[in-house]
Amino acid sequence: MMRRIITSIKARVNNKLNPKSELDLLRERGLIHGSNFNFFNSHIDYGHCWLVEIGNDVTITNSTILAHDASTKLHFGKSKIGKVKIGDRVFIGYNSIILCNVRIGNDVIVAAGSIVTKDIPDDSIVAGNPAKIIRKTSDYLKKHEEFMKVKPIYDTYWPNKTQGQIEKIKKELEYDFGYDE
Repeated sequence: MMRRIITSIKARVNNKLNPKSELDLLRERGLIHGSNFNFFNSHIDYGHCWLVEIGNDVTITNSTILAHDASTKLHFGKSKIGKVKIGDRVFIGYNSIILCNVRIGNDVIVAAGSIVTKDIPDDSIVAGNPAKIIRKTSDYLKKHEEFMKVKPIYDTYWPNKTQGQIEKIKKELEYDFGYDE
């Protein structure tokens, strides 16, 4: 008992002296991710992160990835678990949920608020609950590449903008609603 208390105190002191990011802790627990992984205010299943694999150039924003499903626990005393594999060049929009046993292909956009319950093939945009394919990523990017040739484009890093720059952008965008879908 005393040994457990001392070990616990040592761990707490070490964490205070050498704090780790959430991503560092997830990696220590087995999360695999590629290069250029952007992870903003999101949650990856801490207890089962060793079942999650994330590719290169992936952005996850304010979303949740689950590698377990405890809905069976009450009835069977066991939870289901399953791998989650996210390919390369994937964007997972705000407030989305990726459930266990899901594979997301390469070049995929998951729209904000989507709940992904099934595999998503390469070059797809999905939206909804449950998420359904709404178009090809390549078609979407072509369309918006054309828009960007004639519409204003702005640096999205807002903290460095002056009030004058913000007012100018707001005025330029006042009647510009051409970026839907």
